[in-house]
Amino acid sequence: MIELVVFDMAGTTVDEDNVVYKTVRAAINAAGYEFTQDQVQAAGAGKEKSQAIRDVLALDGQTHDEEEVATIFADFKSRLKTAYEELDVKEQPGASELFRALRKRGIRVVLNTGYDRDTALKLIDKIGWNVGTDVDALVTASDVDRGRPHGDMIIKAMRDLGIGSARNVVKVGDSQIDIHEGQDAGCALCIGITTGAQTREQLAQADPADIIDRLMDLLPLVERP
Repeated sequence: MIELVVFDMAGTTVDEDNVVYKTVRAAINAAGYEFTQDQVQAAGAGKEKSQAIRDVLALDGQTHDEEEVATIFADFKSRLKTAYEELDVKEQPGASELFRALRKRGIRVVLNTGYDRDTALKLIDKIGWNVGTDVDALVTASDVDRGRPHGDMIIKAMRDLGIGSARNVVKVGDSQIDIHEGQDAGCALCIGITTGAQTREQLAQADPADIIDRLMDLLPLVERP
């Protein structure tokens, strides 16, 4: 029996016009690189953002020191703060409806993200969601020692909500690393969704239990015996 669904934020439940990965690319390329948007999303999607920067830089086959990564990350955070102040952030179609439907069935809802907590809370506030009212909990990359693809954020959510077994947990996300996170935590179902960073073909490479095109398509999956 499913007791908990853990949802990624950007691209999965939050529609922010892909501004995060556009901003990652802008900060990296401002440091003298020429990576494409496709390269940034393929290498960085779903990851804690300083790790995303490391992995994008690694695509050129060169060695990049931590000072360079830290400088680009600081520029990214500054650019993202400005972008979010100007951006009309919306929920992905059906997100609130799905949260209500799941919670009505006694299934807890958690948001998790590669953002830090401050950024995630600003996003949630812009949409108008409240932790404890609209969702049961929020777990961010800054709340754990190890980010994705490790399952630590999911394990923390389980511990915080008193969920005893990952076999009663579903993970939903728009990138391969979301799926790997759920697999690492031992989730019963790891579901890809095509509303965000990666295509159906890219998601399929992570061997998810299923791939959906709309959030509400999740309901029949969690209700299966």
